[in-house]
Amino acid sequence: MIAGIDFKANAAVRAALSAIGRTEDLRFSPDNRLLAIAGYARKRLLVLRIDIEAGSDGPDVTIRDFMQLTSDNMGEIHGLDFIDDRTLAIANRDGMVAIFGLPREEPAGQSREISAIRRVRGRRLCKLNSPGSIAVRPESRGRVSLLVCNNYTHLVTRHVINRWLGYRTTGNQRLLERGLDIPDGIALSHDGRWIAVSSHGTQDVKLYRMSASLGPDTEPAGVLRNAGYPHGVRFTRDDRHIIVADAGSRVVNVYAGDSGWSGHRAPVRSVAVLDEETFLRGRASPEEGGPKGLDIDRSNSVVAVTCEERTLAFFALSSILGGVENCRQGEAIASAWHRNSDHSDMELE
Repeated sequence: MIAGIDFKANAAVRAALSAIGRTEDLRFSPDNRLLAIAGYARKRLLVLRIDIEAGSDGPDVTIRDFMQLTSDNMGEIHGLDFIDDRTLAIANRDGMVAIFGLPREEPAGQSREISAIRRVRGRRLCKLNSPGSIAVRPESRGRVSLLVCNNYTHLVTRHVINRWLGYRTTGNQRLLERGLDIPDGIALSHDGRWIAVSSHGTQDVKLYRMSASLGPDTEPAGVLRNAGYPHGVRFTRDDRHIIVADAGSRVVNVYAGDSGWSGHRAPVRSVAVLDEETFLRGRASPEEGGPKGLDIDRSNSVVAVTCEERTLAFFALSSILGGVENCRQGEAIASAWHRNSDHSDMELE
């Protein structure tokens, strides 16, 4: 097991983390100042005020304070994503998707009841059903797409909302279905070219190339194999690696991409992020006990993971990737060296 980051937090913050119960997804805000954790079992949202700084031995993480939020429109919160620094989309597995504005005041240990700005249900053949993980994709003219994993109908739907119209839904689409069996996590590449979807039942991650022709019959262009029971999934900032949490083991798996993500790939590295005792404590079934929610902070230096038995843990991204990145850089340099006809003119960086 790799060493985690020993984050700083006071007793009140640690008590709030201990009290949240079963968790699912977690997400850093765009400005990297907040970390939101889905409190699935106790139907609440925990928002942490967080600082991440570069230290002499790697990233330093300090949790300054927290706020605990509840609402009539928060149920079994499974997925969440930030629309902007103060606006969240939350997917309730036992209900629908709701849009919330966070309280204006800074987190200061308070508990608040809040109301949704808007609820998203879908319509007709595109109604939400058991919504799980969710990804926000900015569009033009004030519009935002919500890409929602509908866990038990094995479908990803797209719901277009318009901020200028108070987050009213202006479009619904059945987006992805082919190859999915309980889609349990979703992520968008930073270059906008790929959608990665964890497929729990097939124990892999499907990759779809972003295009205007996407639809339920679109075949996945790539598959990340040997993923266990995949849940949280994230691209690194350069889109060269994908990290996947395996809820059925102690590990997160690392996959490496070359010029893209087409084809089938096995992990290049598997890293234990839970100790054996913690893992076995949560081992209610072969599909449980391991890490679930996973996110990479906006500085691309820290990986955060969560599960019921360990509400929050941080790891340096460099320790997750290990020697993978250095090996890839070395291979690229060697390849370029041998392709060059005049080695004396070759500049190595």
